[in-house]
Amino acid sequence: MPLALIGASPIRHQPGPFRDLLHQGGFQTVDPQGDDVLTDSQLFDSLPACEAIVAGGERISAALIAACPKLRVIARTGVGYDAVDVAAASARTIAVTITPGTNHDSVAEQAFALLLGVARRVAINDQIIRSGGWNRTIVRPLRNTTLGLVGLGRIGRAMVPRARAFGMRVLAHDEVTDPVFDAEHGIERCPFEMLLAESDVVSLHVPLTDATRNLIDERRIALMKPGSILINTSRGGLVDEEALYQALTSGHLAGAGLDVFRVEPTPADHPLIALPNVVSSPHIAGVDERSMADMAKMAAHCIVELHEGRWPGDCVVNPEIRPNWAW
Repeated sequence: MPLALIGASPIRHQPGPFRDLLHQGGFQTVDPQGDDVLTDSQLFDSLPACEAIVAGGERISAALIAACPKLRVIARTGVGYDAVDVAAASARTIAVTITPGTNHDSVAEQAFALLLGVARRVAINDQIIRSGGWNRTIVRPLRNTTLGLVGLGRIGRAMVPRARAFGMRVLAHDEVTDPVFDAEHGIERCPFEMLLAESDVVSLHVPLTDATRNLIDERRIALMKPGSILINTSRGGLVDEEALYQALTSGHLAGAGLDVFRVEPTPADHPLIALPNVVSSPHIAGVDERSMADMAKMAAHCIVELHEGRWPGDCVVNPEIRPNWAW
């Protein structure tokens, strides 16, 4: 009986439809003991015996892949896969899958939670009151302001109706055009630098690649509207954190809402999280009760589909392996 390791911490040791799917598909599930995100040593202890993994945020390195001769599928719960060495997986003809369409609403909700936390001073006012203070500093409205979406994929699009509900104008920058969607939702497309200059809020919704690493750097932060807010629910590597810190302490940016950081878990002495105009969360934007269940179920479905000889094309990120792929 093939083994499927459950790596994603919210579903490890938990029942659910994802586990039923795997069992019905002939798999035995393995739930290792370990940290919230499994460490390299914990993965090296448990993954080599397995043929599939339902992966969370753990790093699937080339060295780990080389140590797992039976591995056929790395099924990510989520749409990001920068933690997986896809090239190493492809070299071994291992399918890497993601779960598109399962967590975009969750990410959009968290992005607005962070935005409201910054603009309406929710976090800092809560701390002041808990410490015995009472500060009635005037807060910022969202209505009649401009939201700039960097990336208009599923998550970026999920931001649009929420922005409209708050009475915001929406700008977007994305290499893929969709005039029908833009017309239906009143989206104004513009060059990236124009978006930075005109937006009161810039929200990042692009994947981390070599081309997007440090996308928000010192030069581009300088182009941002004075007093604007940065929201990042994508990947920490998109932002030059030192440049962001300087912009937040100088007053050029009014605040930032960050669900992701360059190093995670974020060290307690990280300079950004000490700032009162930063609201943060522990890389949980895409994970709520509903989205986690949906992601786990789709990841399990991908594993079973592949095991039974079917190709879940919309989910496979390295489709070039298909001609030579076999279980």
